[in-house]
Amino acid sequence: MGSTKDTIPDGLSRGSPAGILTRGQNFRLPPASPSAGSARFGMNYKIAHRAASLSPSLTLAIDSKAKQMKAEGHDVVGFGAGEPDFDTPQHIKDAAAQALTAGFTKYTPSSGIPELRLAIAQKFERENGLKYDPSQIIVSNGGKHSCYNVILATCQEGDEVIIPSPYWLSYPEMVKLAGATPVILPTTDATEFKVTPEQLKSAITPNTRLFILNSPSNPTGSVYTPAELRVLADLCVERGVLIMSDEIYEHLLYDGAVHQSVASFGPRHFEHTIIVHGFAKAWSMTGWRLGFLAAPKPIAAAIDAVQSHSTSNPCSFAQKGGVAALNGPQDHLPVWLAEYSKRRRYAWERLNAMPGITCVNAKGAFYLFPNITGTGLKSRDFCARLLEQEKVAAVPGIAFGADDFIRLSYATSLANIEKGLDRMEKFVKNLK
Repeated sequence: MGSTKDTIPDGLSRGSPAGILTRGQNFRLPPASPSAGSARFGMNYKIAHRAASLSPSLTLAIDSKAKQMKAEGHDVVGFGAGEPDFDTPQHIKDAAAQALTAGFTKYTPSSGIPELRLAIAQKFERENGLKYDPSQIIVSNGGKHSCYNVILATCQEGDEVIIPSPYWLSYPEMVKLAGATPVILPTTDATEFKVTPEQLKSAITPNTRLFILNSPSNPTGSVYTPAELRVLADLCVERGVLIMSDEIYEHLLYDGAVHQSVASFGPRHFEHTIIVHGFAKAWSMTGWRLGFLAAPKPIAAAIDAVQSHSTSNPCSFAQKGGVAALNGPQDHLPVWLAEYSKRRRYAWERLNAMPGITCVNAKGAFYLFPNITGTGLKSRDFCARLLEQEKVAAVPGIAFGADDFIRLSYATSLANIEKGLDRMEKFVKNLK
């Protein structure tokens, strides 16, 4: 091993924490000179590999294109939305407005206000039979932020993260940002897009750090039964693999489907599971950017540290809205679910009557994931032509790792669904 002088440039020292280089008093920048990097000759920007390797979000691209076409006067029907078309319940908005009026606009603890962390812990005990200390709850800037925090705090270079496909499109990109390797397990509509125990068992290696589970699922709407979940959870516990259980669609269930958290199967499952959740879907708070997670204490502490150095705290007055969401009336949910279920059944029946298309009916969330193999088109081409020719925006399945499918959201009015599916039916019939 060389000396410090061999490995550190002159004027730098290691007299600071965690290998941070400290500039000495005699450190001087070299004199500026014309180069390819100067303004005069054109700047050559070097993008970090972790950012350059990311795939752009196709869902955002489709949404942006649809909005642009609407702004230009086109009558576009959008099936791309990943958010409820209902408004945030009034008592939640009132709580945030009252917080603003009262001047609750300053920094809060990085992990969230105690009142909200307690309300979340009580929610887990009341609804899921899980007993968390509030110190195990971390409030974040949205469910997506919670997912990223978990992956960043638990995974690093050399680790593998198992992700069933179709997957929410940000999971693999988050894993890559953490320096770990996504391991994709393909599923099909033949199994209702559920990974089998045999698949999971064969995918686990000594390098496997995390298994990502999303039930109810975005993009497929699939819901694992408690028995199916138990087998997968047991495998992870036996092999020492952590589970990130994304349960943000927990309250959106149909046809008697039941949600059970993986963490509830026993003490060892509890120790192996990090639950990520948020207010976006069941309370229509997508723009509020408020999510939360529950984790074993060492992981929660690590996530708190990551968050404190990246985004500080979640929005102060939004957190007061979160308390109202959890502790206030929930009478909006049955109304929303009845409407979602009506739309879902109508869209599912229409899709299965179209030539070249088959569709498994969803049991959760607010998406359908039809198979377009019979049309002869792959998802990107299908969606591009559908938008161009019929002014209908859908999301290509390739964004979710499944190129023979497209995602349609029924979080829009029944009138819009009828009009959009009329146009889609015309489109696929003209392909023949």
